Amino acid sequence: MSLLFEPLQINHTVIKNRICLPSMVIGSYSDEIGMVSEKNIEHYVSFAKGGTGLIIQEAASPSTYGKVADDQLGVWSDEHIPGLKKIADAVHAEGTTILAQICHAGVTAIEEETFCPSEYSCTKNDRFRTGTPLTLEHIKRIQDDFVNAAVRIWKAGYDGIELHGAHRYLICQFFNSRVNKRTDEYGQNRSLFVIEIINRIREIVPETFIIGIRLGAFEPTLEDGIAHAKELEKHGIDYLNISYGCTGEFDSYVPEDYPYKDVIYAAAEIKKHVNVPVFTVNGIKTPEMAEEILKVTGVDAVNIGRSMLVNPNWANDAKANQDTGKCLVCRQCMWHNTPPKCPGRKILKRRLERQKEKANENKVESRQRIV
Repeated sequence: MSLLFEPLQINHTVIKNRICLPSMVIGSYSDEIGMVSEKNIEHYVSFAKGGTGLIIQEAASPSTYGKVADDQLGVWSDEHIPGLKKIADAVHAEGTTILAQICHAGVTAIEEETFCPSEYSCTKNDRFRTGTPLTLEHIKRIQDDFVNAAVRIWKAGYDGIELHGAHRYLICQFFNSRVNKRTDEYGQNRSLFVIEIINRIREIVPETFIIGIRLGAFEPTLEDGIAHAKELEKHGIDYLNISYGCTGEFDSYVPEDYPYKDVIYAAAEIKKHVNVPVFTVNGIKTPEMAEEILKVTGVDAVNIGRSMLVNPNWANDAKANQDTGKCLVCRQCMWHNTPPKCPGRKILKRRLERQKEKANENKVESRQRIV
C-alpha cells in the first residue's frame, strides 16, 4: 500500500496519508440548535485514532434556514464555536487533519418555503417542493452566512473548510444549467456565487487555511464539471472533492470497459485539467481497490465512507495488512439506525474474535510443545 500511505500536501498542510473520511451527516447526535455533543466528539476521534489522514466533518448549516436536517450541526452562531473547538482539538491530538463542511440545502431544505437560483421543482424524501427564486439581496445574505460560518470554523481551530457544491444542494444548484436559469451575472457565470464566497473568505482567514469544495462531476455534463473545476482553481480553491451533482439533472458518462464507477472516471478526467489535489469516491471498500484507483486514475486521495463506518480503524488495519471489514450496502443503512446492529460491523467483530481465539490457541499449543 505504498501510494495510499504517502503524505499529501494541501495548501500548506501535509496530510499523513491519502485516506479521507468524507462528510457524512450522522443525525441524532446534535439537536435543533446545532450544538456539538459528546457523541459528535467521540465519533470523529474514533476515525482519527483509526489512522485516517483527513477527516471532513459532516455538513454544518451556516444559517437557521436552508438546513438538511432538524438535528444538523450548526455554525450560524458564535455559540457553536466552543463545541466545534472540542472536536478540532480532540482530532488534532491524534495527529489527524480536520476540515468542516458547510452546506446550505437550497430547494431541498427541510423548511416549508425553500429557495433556489431560479424557479425549480423537485422531489426529495417523498416531498414535492418548488423553490422560490433568490433575489440579489437574498444571495448576498446567504453568501454572508457562508463567510461568517467559515470564520467561526477557523476560530474553532479547524485546518480549513469544504464548501458543499454537490448532491443537489444550493451551490450545486447554481452550477447546473438545468436548474440555474437566471439571466443575470449569476446565470451567465454559474461559478460566480461560490467564487465570491471563496474570495471573501480569503480576505479574512490566514493563507494557510484550506478552502476546498465537494464538486459535482456532471453539472450537467462532464465538460461542465471540468469547466467549473478549472474556474475554481483559477480563483484559489485548494482541492476538489469530486462526487455527483444535481440528482436527476445530469448526464453521467463512463467508457464501456472502464473498471470503476462513472464518478471515479470523471475525477480522473478532471485531474487531467487541474493542478490542485483531486479526491474521488464511490464504492471504494478495500485497501487494494483504493491503492489501485490512486495508481490508475492519477487522483490524489480516496474517500472511504461506509467502510470507515463499519470499521473506524480502517486505515490502521489497511497499513498493517489486516482485515478492514466491508460495508454490505444494506438497503436501509443499519449503521445510521443503530451502529452496533450494522451487519458489516457484526461480521468484522466475529472475524476478529475468531482470529484472537485462534491466536490464543496457537500460544497454548506452543507452550505445551515447549514443556
